Amino acid sequence: MLAEDFGLGDEQRLLRDTVRAFAREKVAPRAAEIDREAAYPHDMFAALRDLGLFALPFPERYGGADSVLSGCLAIEELGRVCYNTAYLLLVQWTPFAAVLAGGSAKQHERWLPGLAGGELKAAISVTEPQSGSDAAGIRTRAVREPGGYRLDGAKAWCTNSPEADFIVVAAKTDPAAARNAANRSDGGVRAAARHRGISVFAVETGTPGLTIGQPERKLGSRGIPSCPLFFDGAFVPEENRIGPEGEGWLTVMEAFNRSRPMIGARGVGLAQGALDLAADYVRGREAFGQPVSDFQGVRWMLADMTMRTEAARQMVNKAAALADAGVAGRALAPWAAMAKCLATDAAMSVATDAVQLWGSAGISADNPVERYFRDAKVLQIVEGTNQIQRNIIGRHVVETHGAG
Repeated sequence: MLAEDFGLGDEQRLLRDTVRAFAREKVAPRAAEIDREAAYPHDMFAALRDLGLFALPFPERYGGADSVLSGCLAIEELGRVCYNTAYLLLVQWTPFAAVLAGGSAKQHERWLPGLAGGELKAAISVTEPQSGSDAAGIRTRAVREPGGYRLDGAKAWCTNSPEADFIVVAAKTDPAAARNAANRSDGGVRAAARHRGISVFAVETGTPGLTIGQPERKLGSRGIPSCPLFFDGAFVPEENRIGPEGEGWLTVMEAFNRSRPMIGARGVGLAQGALDLAADYVRGREAFGQPVSDFQGVRWMLADMTMRTEAARQMVNKAAALADAGVAGRALAPWAAMAKCLATDAAMSVATDAVQLWGSAGISADNPVERYFRDAKVLQIVEGTNQIQRNIIGRHVVETHGAG
């Protein structure tokens, strides 16, 4: 795909410049405090709502630009100064995408305008204590009874759950489908069949039988709480099931595939922010009677950091452009995986080098580059570890390359 296929239009440039100015003037002064206090930034949520960003990647009927690329631009500019404020958009957008992909017209009307306008907050919960990357191995059960379902089980690392009005939850409604898959001889068919029998529900956070546990004490991403969930006979009405029973896996995967380029944009923003800090720091330091920025070794490090950041940006933009062109499902999955994996690995590499260039000052919690390092490590793990992304990419290569 040529670069002009995801070149920015005038409206997207205006969006980028507007969010960049907002990030520098309003968000950057709060970033260290949000991280230090590990407190949900209600003021930042309100500011993003006032800017009208919560529907940005979604259809115009909800007030959005219907553009994943536009979402990536906003995420990158916010992530350049504050991981947590950028994350406020993602934790709203992924459940939005799930409802949009799998929900009925009535469910769209019920939840999406509120999410788009910031009157509602949501979360999504797939991960369980025994099945993080193996999301198809979930054990939470949803047993049908008159009028709805009873949910029993436990979830882990549900980000934004204490703030959410409802949580999009994946649960097994037909465990026999997965058990039968284990007896199949064809590995590919067996793997696909393991995803059957999973349904998706919108569970309101005040539902009796749902308990939201204490927030995890995280290395990074401290401003948006991640908590375990416990279901003990929680009743969910049938009208809260999103999509047909037993076919929820497709809904979850479509939401993840559409959001992964924007997760990659978080990596690009973080890498760019760390690079900015490193370049500013070495310009202002002297050693052995000359500016540190004049040393060839330092300039080579900055060159490598710049190349990694720009390569990640191009990969993210390509994946976003494909999504905007209507590519979806298995066709989008490897590109979304490449965007997430390449960009978050770049963020970790660039942040590591930025700390190195700051020297002893870089490991002090009083300096911002240390925060970028911690947040970058989180990015390599959340929303599908980078090992899982490589599995997706590798499978695509095996199935398609050299096949004629």
